[in-house]
Amino acid sequence: MATMVTFHAHPDDECIQCGGVMRKAHEQGHRVVLVVATRGELGEVEDGFLGDDEELWERRVKETHEAATILGAARVEFLGYTDSGMMGEPTNDKPGTFWSADVDEAAERLALILRDEAADVLTVYDDHGGYGHPDHIQVHRVGLRAAELAGTPRVFQATMNRDEIVRRSRDFTPEGTEPPDLGEDFGTPEAELTTAVDVTPFVTYKRQAMRAHASQISDQSFFLTLPDDVFTVAFGTEYFIRVGAPPGIVEADLFD
Repeated sequence: MATMVTFHAHPDDECIQCGGVMRKAHEQGHRVVLVVATRGELGEVEDGFLGDDEELWERRVKETHEAATILGAARVEFLGYTDSGMMGEPTNDKPGTFWSADVDEAAERLALILRDEAADVLTVYDDHGGYGHPDHIQVHRVGLRAAELAGTPRVFQATMNRDEIVRRSRDFTPEGTEPPDLGEDFGTPEAELTTAVDVTPFVTYKRQAMRAHASQISDQSFFLTLPDDVFTVAFGTEYFIRVGAPPGIVEADLFD
């Protein structure tokens, strides 16, 4: 069996972006390792949610371990950087943030894990981080460099199928109104994708993992209020760009 390392920016990103492939790999007998760059210190949380003297990062680390168990991860590691906040915020360039980290230095931290695990597969994000978040962009940069340093043979950039989202938005937009403007940085055009993984048998696990991140994904969130059938349609396929592969979607596992 093989080993997959899946690299993410903040707690809860893993279940949204790669929860299906994580659980699927686990079910197939592969080893799954989750690496998170930050502890999500700048996430928003409702007043009274945290316990006395409890810091948000403490809760988010705990939630990550709970979600990782649901998704079948055998190991969880944090790289030790802090949350940079949204693009353009003053927090981006504070010392210790992931966005301000030296790419080679951060890549070596990840490469140590890749070497230790003799990783066969690494997942990162696309070059714009899916929607332009600085920490997500840095996952792309650091992840690709770490794969070079460690010699990891199969690297996949997790992303969203922009064209599919536009089609679905039209399906669920009330007649006479315009679907939401996704912005240029949201997802990747279908023509640039290489890999589609069917994770419909595992969407229940994916949703349970989202629920484990209760500080960020409440019961009233978009993710948890969708009807089960709609959730399956929306999240039952996970899309990737395989590094070095020509464009053109192939339905496959990351280990094929």
